[in-house]
Amino acid sequence: MTSKGVKMISTEEIEEILQKAVPDATVGVVDLTGTSDHFEIRISSPSFKGTSLVDQHQVVNRALKEPLDDGRIHAIKIKTFVPAKAS
Repeated sequence: MTSKGVKMISTEEIEEILQKAVPDATVGVVDLTGTSDHFEIRISSPSFKGTSLVDQHQVVNRALKEPLDDGRIHAIKIKTFVPAKAS
């Protein structure tokens, strides 16, 4: 728990949420500040092929809606990719 009473979220929990949302994805999450509320997310999925960058980011944002809404995640930097094999 943080001093504000908001439960913290781990990089592993974020990876698990994203793996459930995009089962064929390769996911990496980095805690950018060490405070467990600012993260960089790198997610690669063949299912992103043919979709816009905005649509790809919306998939991530929808999957993380709850922890974003309740304050467990304050900020995210999203990088999405289509694997080379899917090109």
